[in-house]
Amino acid sequence: MANKGKTLGVFFGSLALVFFILSFIIPSETSYSGIQNFSTSTLSTEKVVIEPEIIHLKTPEPLKGIYMTQCVAGMPSFREKLVKLIDETELNAVVIDIKDYTGTVAFKTGNEKVDALEGSGCKVPDMQEFVQNLHNRGIYVIGRVTVFQDPLYVKNYPSEAVKRKSDGGVWRDKKGIAFVDVGSRPFWDYIISIATSSYAIGFDEVNFDYIRFPSDGNMSDIYFSHTGNVLKKDMLHQFFVYLDARLADSGLVTSADLFGMATTNTDDLGIGQILEYALMNFDYVSPMVYPSHYPNNFNGWPDPNKVPYEIVKFSMDAAVARVKFLQNEIASTTRFINGEIVNFTPSEKLLKRINPLQLRPWLQDNDYPVHYTASMIRKQIQGTYDAGLTSWMLWDPANTYTEAALLKN
Repeated sequence: MANKGKTLGVFFGSLALVFFILSFIIPSETSYSGIQNFSTSTLSTEKVVIEPEIIHLKTPEPLKGIYMTQCVAGMPSFREKLVKLIDETELNAVVIDIKDYTGTVAFKTGNEKVDALEGSGCKVPDMQEFVQNLHNRGIYVIGRVTVFQDPLYVKNYPSEAVKRKSDGGVWRDKKGIAFVDVGSRPFWDYIISIATSSYAIGFDEVNFDYIRFPSDGNMSDIYFSHTGNVLKKDMLHQFFVYLDARLADSGLVTSADLFGMATTNTDDLGIGQILEYALMNFDYVSPMVYPSHYPNNFNGWPDPNKVPYEIVKFSMDAAVARVKFLQNEIASTTRFINGEIVNFTPSEKLLKRINPLQLRPWLQDNDYPVHYTASMIRKQIQGTYDAGLTSWMLWDPANTYTEAALLKN
């Protein structure tokens, strides 16, 4: 019995020791829940979203591009056809609407004021991913902003609109589209916000279109409350200078679209556009030298559509000559002012910027008012080359480009 009791004592003593040790190894329910709380609070298993690195491509030389509407950009099946065209031909760039003629911005910018204006136009929800995909395929991406033609902004800020002289109401062009007064300085900042937001998601360049005063509609009943008595060319020049200064350190490449006849006319065409002002304030300038937009008998040609080579060559020759003259003026170290020769230090920025290859014309690849064949398109391209230029872009608002006009890779 003594041995049996001794054995039981050893057994229970050992058992107690085991439970004592296990109390440290296997915590109680209270302790375990504490460990669980620690795990969920400090060792979270939530996925960390890593934003893709934003890259920008260097502007190609030469640049050969096509235009893509934001409606097409929002349709993967359609846009892929255009991307395939770029992949398989001499093209290396695409111009995509950021803000179209409706005023609708195609994507969420992250800017409160811009995003608050919900337009009814087409959207491209995956714009950033699309731009990244284009970059991955070596395609340079330009964003197009329709500037002063903006009925959406006018709807939300009618005080900034071009007005009717007769009753102070909002003036509209012959298509019923409203314009923002070029002198509206709050709108200048709105445009800059769109441009910088576009660069932030990957656009390499922003192309500014409709940088002008209205050109058609009831022009006798038009009033510019913000421009006032300032000459149109001077007010538009102020906008150019402001835009250039505000975007100078952004890294963004800029380009401007001008009427084709801005290359041959030294006046402002009644819309404020002066070629030299654009050349000094944008990295690239794109005259829209569409033959269909020239009047009959221009330079003695009864029908400009029948001489596409001549129209482009004549217009771009004139533009090149003006660039070279401006280049020499800027490089000059003296100026003749008020009858005296004054020493002058040339602007380093302008010396680098102003050159003929700054010119990059828009060419016509659409059927207005006649069918434009591959030969007619190729003649425009040749006219560009024969003017000493290397880059061009094709315009077709329907985005149905003539593949036969393009060289294969």
